[in-house]
Amino acid sequence: MKQDLTIDALLQEAATFAATESEYAEPSMYGVTDGKAVGTYVEQKFRAHLQTNYNCGDSNSAKGIDLPIINVDLKVTSIKQPQSSCPFKSGRQKIFGLGYSLLVFVYDKKDDEKTHAAILNILHAIFVIKERTADYQMTTGLRKILENSGNEEDLIAFMHDKMLPIDEIEATKIAKDLMVNPPEIGYLTISNALQWRLQYARVIDKAGQINGVVKVR
Repeated sequence: MKQDLTIDALLQEAATFAATESEYAEPSMYGVTDGKAVGTYVEQKFRAHLQTNYNCGDSNSAKGIDLPIINVDLKVTSIKQPQSSCPFKSGRQKIFGLGYSLLVFVYDKKDDEKTHAAILNILHAIFVIKERTADYQMTTGLRKILENSGNEEDLIAFMHDKMLPIDEIEATKIAKDLMVNPPEIGYLTISNALQWRLQYARVIDKAGQINGVVKVR
């Protein structure tokens, strides 16, 4: 009988998968330049790898994340431009985090003309706990204001200066929350768009050095 997936098991399996996949020649990926197609291939293959031994839950849950049983979403990105998109729920995500953790695979793809197969060398596998998934500049800026005896007006002005996509009522609510609970420092760069654009250069750089940003590979 399969056991339920846990965070510890996820990280162990991610390390194994990354090492194995980095040596595997995949003909179907030869010549593929669409990052979304590569990402879908890796995500589906890793999920199949997990399902061999674990109950992973339904990825089509209302939460819209890949592994709702452990509240983790999978992200796959090229080292050439390590970023991806994710659903926008509210401006609060940029301050308080996405609401779920991330497992990020960062690959370097090489095509072999002789074998007509692609090697996806997974250079990094990084686990970012949900408390570290906010925007770095937003959270460090807000914390500096609070450390310098800032008030609600200072916080609201900063959020507006950073063009946080919220209205005045929500900005006031957030400012009141921040006065009581300063935000954890996030390590993503989150760009405003119809979908959030997540950028991972900082988590790649800080993995293994920061509590909550775990270097799996």
